[in-house]
Amino acid sequence: MDSQRQKKVSALIKKDIAKIIDSVLRNRAFRGVLVSVTNVKTTPDLSQCKVFLSVFPSKKTTDIINFLNNNKFEIKQKFISLVRTQLRVMPEIEFLIDDSLDYIESIENALKNGGENPIK
Repeated sequence: MDSQRQKKVSALIKKDIAKIIDSVLRNRAFRGVLVSVTNVKTTPDLSQCKVFLSVFPSKKTTDIINFLNNNKFEIKQKFISLVRTQLRVMPEIEFLIDDSLDYIESIENALKNGGENPIK
């Protein structure tokens, strides 16, 4: 169970990281790609956070995640400039894929089309 402080910090990180990712990707070669921050989980000591991303089209997911992980320093510097006065410890950011929408889509296709059972 997350504490109130964790929830507030996660919401702050989600909002600010979404803005930063949007600005970083807009200035690069990723036109026509929609990246959404779906969830942020922080550790109880607020030293690490996992940022879950949803990418459309999904075939660009690995390219986006690799790009963000390679440019993590730039993203963290921009994040630090936004929340310097609000957080004492700057969390280490890890970008992960949120594939829940793909999973839901595979279940819907199986139910509609009588295809392969996605629940194994």
